[in-house]
Amino acid sequence: MKRSTILVVACYVASVLFLISAFNETPVNSEQAANQAEKHGAEKAAVQAKGHAPEHAAVAGEVNPFAAKPLPDEAIAMLKQGNQNFVDGKLTHPHLDAARLKQAGSENQGDHAYATVITCSDSRVPVEAIFDAGIMDIFVIRVAGNVCDVDERGSIEYGLAHVNTPVLVVLGHTQCGAVTAVTHAILGTGHPLERNIPPLVDNIEPAVRKAMADNPGIKGTAIIPQAIEENIWHGIEELFMESPSTREFVSKGYAKVLGAVYDVGTGEISWLPETKTLEILKKVEADSSKAVAEKH
Repeated sequence: MKRSTILVVACYVASVLFLISAFNETPVNSEQAANQAEKHGAEKAAVQAKGHAPEHAAVAGEVNPFAAKPLPDEAIAMLKQGNQNFVDGKLTHPHLDAARLKQAGSENQGDHAYATVITCSDSRVPVEAIFDAGIMDIFVIRVAGNVCDVDERGSIEYGLAHVNTPVLVVLGHTQCGAVTAVTHAILGTGHPLERNIPPLVDNIEPAVRKAMADNPGIKGTAIIPQAIEENIWHGIEELFMESPSTREFVSKGYAKVLGAVYDVGTGEISWLPETKTLEILKKVEADSSKAVAEKH
């Protein structure tokens, strides 16, 4: 008999024996099935307790890219508790030891970070400290005036889509020098700026002008606190206009975008209403000039 024929026969016999053994296996009885279901349910409950269940996808049939992270509201609660610790002087200083450094040297930050924060470069805003956070906890983007221009939007998209943080905080702060400088420029009381600063802060001008228009009774530099808040909303709107992926994550409930103002004198963070973020998203979705995702 030829060698090829022998191989074919051998394969056939092996297949038959496999099928026979499969049919002869003891079927799973109802008690075993119940035990397996109970075990699966317990495992699922344990995962959900950590906020890591893939069932948290807001759209049926889709894989939630943030499923391994805390839910958005859980991440927000962590940030708020961290800030309360900072204000109360009860910092826990998490994830600042040698063990965390060792993790950072060998693990992906995407497996750990639970929030992206874009804030000002101001030295009075020490991001990790004010949230009582440590290494690989927060993906931080810093730029004068916490503007959301193209570089910052790209960094935000990276924080959401690749570091998989379920929350983005656009964090302004009191006494913001960038907003103050733009306000003085509009009022005609500014001073000459270095060559590269005007293009950096030109995103802030529309926010200051809107704050002035919305608050006609507030004159001069007294408008700065309102301009600081309006600058946050303007940044969120610019982000939604130019970032299809961010809009998608928020629309599907995978991630949340929040505005907040940090008080450099007290350490306390005031959280702006999430409802306004959603109103801005709805407005942008209806705008035909918004950026759309490229088809591949």
